[in-house]
Amino acid sequence: MKTAKSALLVGVGGQGAILTGKVLVNGLMKAGYDVKMSEVHGMSQRGGSVSTQVHWGEKVYSPVIGKGAADIVVAFEKMEAVRYADYLKPHGIAVINDYEMASSSIAAGLCQYPEGCLEAMEKHFRCHVLKAGEIAQSLGSAKCMNIVLFGSMVKALDMDNIDWETVIAETVPEKFRELNLRAYRAGRDAVNK
Repeated sequence: MKTAKSALLVGVGGQGAILTGKVLVNGLMKAGYDVKMSEVHGMSQRGGSVSTQVHWGEKVYSPVIGKGAADIVVAFEKMEAVRYADYLKPHGIAVINDYEMASSSIAAGLCQYPEGCLEAMEKHFRCHVLKAGEIAQSLGSAKCMNIVLFGSMVKALDMDNIDWETVIAETVPEKFRELNLRAYRAGRDAVNK
């Protein structure tokens, strides 16, 4: 791969964006790519925004993804997709979890959850929208929602040339291994190219 690629994983604290970034980085490094990763936790433990930036290629000098430079945004919550939309390339891909998580200001009644998040994204980008939480729950635990989204990202970016199942098995705790492998497969199957 001569051209560097970049992914921006965004969500709310506790949704697994950082673990997902680690799975991505581990697989890319095993495949021989130069990889750089940056995490922004913000107020993540209080339900705040979390983002993980991953840049990879033959040679990469910085993990930082500028506005209009991301090949893909994976949004673990649909309002986060809109919040980070300006980081996507004009023909970028968005994998969006059709899920609402009220921020502290919405929960306090200070403002309303914005309507039309998915429609706004679909108007400007190639989007793959799925109910990752429901898919994860059907597998036995909503906690594997992040790996469902990861599987969708792999399919959306045509990254099947990496043995992601081995990477997932080596990255997640053993007691959750089989669940996460099923989540990865389900997420991959949820994307129609």
